[in-house]
Amino acid sequence: MSDAIAPPETRTTQAEQLADRYLALWNEPDPERRRRMIAELWTEDGSQILQPPQEMREIAASAGLGMAATLEARGHAELEARAATSYEQWVGSAGLSFRRRDDVYRLHEVVKFHWEAVSPDGEVTAVGLVFLVLGTDGRIRRDYVFIES
Repeated sequence: MSDAIAPPETRTTQAEQLADRYLALWNEPDPERRRRMIAELWTEDGSQILQPPQEMREIAASAGLGMAATLEARGHAELEARAATSYEQWVGSAGLSFRRRDDVYRLHEVVKFHWEAVSPDGEVTAVGLVFLVLGTDGRIRRDYVFIES
């Protein structure tokens, strides 16, 4: 049965599995495993476009700069570097882990969901929103991340 005509509960389950695999990448300590996960999740020309936290956006928009702050990683090599940096800063050093909320939705080739960064004591320290635009093979072509808090 094609994904286009799959029943809603099947599409929802597949979207939740994709969200879980996506978040597992950001928690993964092994660089080689992250590399394989990226190849499985993203198309070769896939990208992640990240809206950084408010303070970074304010600095970029300040007088004299007048810029919009966005961060972009294109292709598997840049995505690997992005995942490694994220892991080192947030999981490895800060002890956080990433998990999804129960709001995964899929509409045609778009999957959206919220994630949380959680401290070892269970405190939610950050929340973000992800929009994944999938290619015809079901892998991620575009990954839009918005840091909400």
